[in-house]
Amino acid sequence: MRDSRHDVRAYEEVLQQLGEANSRRLIATPALVCDLGLLRSNIDRMAQLARDAHCTLRPHVKSHKSAYIARQQLNAGAVGLSFAKLGEAEAVVTELNADGDHSSLSVLLTSPLVGRQLAERAADLATRCDLIVVVDHCDGVDELEAAALATDTTIAVLCDVDVGLGRTGVVGPAEALAVAERVSVATRLRFKGVQGYGGHLQHITGREHRRAATISSTTRLRIAIDALESAGFIVAIRSGGGTGTMGLDVEIGVLNELQTGSYVFMDREYSDALGDDPEGRFAQSLTLVTTVISANHDGYVTVDAGLKSMATDAGVPLVVGHEATATYQFFGDEQGMVTCDPHHPFHRGERLELVPPHCDPTVDRYDVIWLVHDDVVVDVIDVTARGRSQ
Repeated sequence: MRDSRHDVRAYEEVLQQLGEANSRRLIATPALVCDLGLLRSNIDRMAQLARDAHCTLRPHVKSHKSAYIARQQLNAGAVGLSFAKLGEAEAVVTELNADGDHSSLSVLLTSPLVGRQLAERAADLATRCDLIVVVDHCDGVDELEAAALATDTTIAVLCDVDVGLGRTGVVGPAEALAVAERVSVATRLRFKGVQGYGGHLQHITGREHRRAATISSTTRLRIAIDALESAGFIVAIRSGGGTGTMGLDVEIGVLNELQTGSYVFMDREYSDALGDDPEGRFAQSLTLVTTVISANHDGYVTVDAGLKSMATDAGVPLVVGHEATATYQFFGDEQGMVTCDPHHPFHRGERLELVPPHCDPTVDRYDVIWLVHDDVVVDVIDVTARGRSQ
């Protein structure tokens, strides 16, 4: 556990009453709270959907950054884990290895690495897990090869293909072939397949609109795969997808490995986009608990969750249980405004729960997540990779 928590006494008081009735009321706010039953249900549901689709599941740790949750996903049948950043993988792999023998743990880094230093860190990580790294440039292949040679290890490689997001990835089949050919002559690298992540598809509202966009995006990946296979390369892994497109990815049938992440928690952004679509049928397990600190005005109260307590890229949160009658507005760095019905006002000291607008970057703002069942705190888990953005 970290020692940087702002209220150690309050934290220890909750720990002393784990499993006790009303212990949830002792959590210092603002804080992240996760319903353990709903979390487990979400993990089991996605694992079963992947099995039914005959796809492997490699969930994205960037959503929860927690070794505890990663362990639950592996226990439920995930083939491995996906990480957006090398620092995330280093932190979580270290924690998992400390818990037992995870030398065969399969880890995918989904963002290309640039430069000698990162390549050397990746090669070191490869001595502690079964590492796969995406590459979208031949120089990246050379950097990884040099580092793997120096470390006397082997690294698997996926060619990252731009499927329309425009963020990373080779832009066409010729570039994909160049990367694969460079890997094929390296002595310490192994070509394993492709990645095609459509981040721009995940929050398209309306399943038919999302389907059309996903088909178009996947066609770009299919063209790269066809070119690689025509040249004699075996494209064993075809990794990508996300919570918002999971069902569509399965229907289209090009991907054989899914990188879903936000399904463990969900958030307001996904709720808005997915509605009652099959991809949206996961429970909102994560909420942000906040306390009313001032109630001196008619029509609104001030709470202790402001700009610093959640990611703001996706707008404002929902007020749980009052979605139709109350709205949240940012009211400064440290505070928020929650409107209320004058006939049914919120009171000073009252606790409210918010659905985070975007779960991934919100989680990264907290040291811990409190696991609860109804009004009982059953455990507290570290956000293992908090702040590991390098």
